Amino acid sequence: MSACSEYYPTEPSSPVVTTASVPGPQSVQGLETLGQVFDARPAYFLADYEKSLGNYIVDADGNAFLDVYAQIASIALGYNNPKLIEAAKSPEMIRALVDRPALGNFPSKDLAPILQKILDFAPKGQDKVWSGLSGADANELAFKAAFMYYRAKQRGYNAAFSAEENTTVMQNAQPGSPQLAVLSFKKAFHGRLFASGSSTCSKPIHKLDFPAFEWPHAEYPYYAFPLAENEAANRAEDDRCLKIVEDLITSWPTPVAALIVEPIQSEGGDNHASTYFLQKLRDLTLKHGVVYIIDEVQTGVGATGKAWCHEWADIQPPVDLVTFSKKFQSAGYFFHDPLFVPNQPYRQFNTWCGEPARMIIAGAIAQEVTDKNLIQQVSRVGDYLFGKLEQLQSQNPDKFQRLRGQHRGTFIAWDLPSSAQRDALLKSLKQKGCNVGGCAEKSVRLRPTLTFEEKHADILLEALTQAVAELEN
Repeated sequence: MSACSEYYPTEPSSPVVTTASVPGPQSVQGLETLGQVFDARPAYFLADYEKSLGNYIVDADGNAFLDVYAQIASIALGYNNPKLIEAAKSPEMIRALVDRPALGNFPSKDLAPILQKILDFAPKGQDKVWSGLSGADANELAFKAAFMYYRAKQRGYNAAFSAEENTTVMQNAQPGSPQLAVLSFKKAFHGRLFASGSSTCSKPIHKLDFPAFEWPHAEYPYYAFPLAENEAANRAEDDRCLKIVEDLITSWPTPVAALIVEPIQSEGGDNHASTYFLQKLRDLTLKHGVVYIIDEVQTGVGATGKAWCHEWADIQPPVDLVTFSKKFQSAGYFFHDPLFVPNQPYRQFNTWCGEPARMIIAGAIAQEVTDKNLIQQVSRVGDYLFGKLEQLQSQNPDKFQRLRGQHRGTFIAWDLPSSAQRDALLKSLKQKGCNVGGCAEKSVRLRPTLTFEEKHADILLEALTQAVAELEN
């Protein structure tokens, strides 16, 4: 029995859309009411999570959509997963929700085993974790860890802070508040908070109107596809971008303390980094004493056919920090060097130091992914889906430009000629019962759950075939 059938024996066999448009009248009415107290303008529709099941999300009108977007890539095992419901009813969860421990000062006696389940799923080479509340928070915490580590190397890990540092930091001045930079990449998305916003460079709307740090943005490789037919050109593109990275590190007026990169830029257009590029970034960060941060917020927890996408590159030595969130339903960063623990308490700290309730769910997700061999399933289904998309591409090359994600699980994307055509395709797919997302200006991205199977892929492919044909008319 497949994992999906075991989890969801009554999952719908196909989508059902009964309203003439999406969102339907009940969703529209509900969103208008919600909009009076909450900004509901980005909403696709009003969801009914009680009725949603497995790979299907149901809206307030009773429409059941095959969900190939999965809450912006953040649902790992499907809706109303019985194992996660079981974890939600556990005594540990009751304590975490009702008494929500202030973990820094009053950690619970069951925190260590909760964290161990997360660490059992950690990327290769990482054996420690610090928890946060969201993907953006995870990246901001990683930046803090990187800055403190960078300065500790300069000062000496056990050296006392000087009187001048203690005085100037209260004035937001140097040397207590040093001028340091994080290098990120154009088209990157690392969050919408202040430091993460300064490293984000995908869409203006993400960061308009709030102050930003003067931090550098390097060029991220933009490959020609299929990869196998463009190896020389793509290697040249890697080398071009690597030179820009090194030039920025050595010339930026503010010392570059850290570099953050997504192994696949997700919001910025599903741009892939080669194993060569990711390893060469490691070489550069070691050469110049820069902390290397991999942002696995969207790519982590199995979606690319590895537990963590950067593991495809087998980066040596392991990167310094790996941030996570989304499919793990928790957030934070993994690390291995004990010097990333600040030299004094209360430096990396807040009231809750993460969310133990979410950590419990993360541990349950990790256990199910392992027990059900879901990463192997993702690889199998992804290869099946990609092969079928290649057939559609051969018939409609204009509508499947730069098809990418081969042998990267179900983390698949392609471009349309324009944003208008991409948006029209997504609208048509929704009307046909498939909830699919876009990214960048004209890309379609697939982000199903880890329980997505060939039968689900066939439903999506049929809807895509019809929707693409409609674009031609």
